[in-house]
Amino acid sequence: MAGSDNRHEGRCRCGRVRFRVDGHPIIAMACHCEGCQRMTASAFSLSVLYPSDRFAVLQGEPVIGGLHGATRHFFCPHCMSWLFTRPEGMDEFVNVRTAMLEDPGRFPPFIETYTSEKLPWATTPALHSFESLPPMERYPELAAEFASRR
Repeated sequence: MAGSDNRHEGRCRCGRVRFRVDGHPIIAMACHCEGCQRMTASAFSLSVLYPSDRFAVLQGEPVIGGLHGATRHFFCPHCMSWLFTRPEGMDEFVNVRTAMLEDPGRFPPFIETYTSEKLPWATTPALHSFESLPPMERYPELAAEFASRR
């Protein structure tokens, strides 16, 4: 991967937008919700959660796409690759699409969400599954367990 174990670079498909994350992610996820299925044209989306202060766009200017609501999904304006999401009401975090990183295989999903909407044949190696999102009070415990597995 670009940089060291503590710095990871990513880009859109055409390379016009590039970004960097520093350090280890808080958690790695697969989301099976119908919205992610439609935005990825796949069975689920993969992402890694980082604090916003450890994320930087290095080149280009991503635009909002997908649904234009309180949760903002950012895309390359040219190739329309889905790059990252700013979750509603949680500006201190950025949810980066794992497949946009230079070595996406480093971050298999640790949790999977919205299994209530998952396609019956879709499987992931996630250790924890939730019918929707995990309860907020579970995130510190899940993040600590994820960090202990590095």
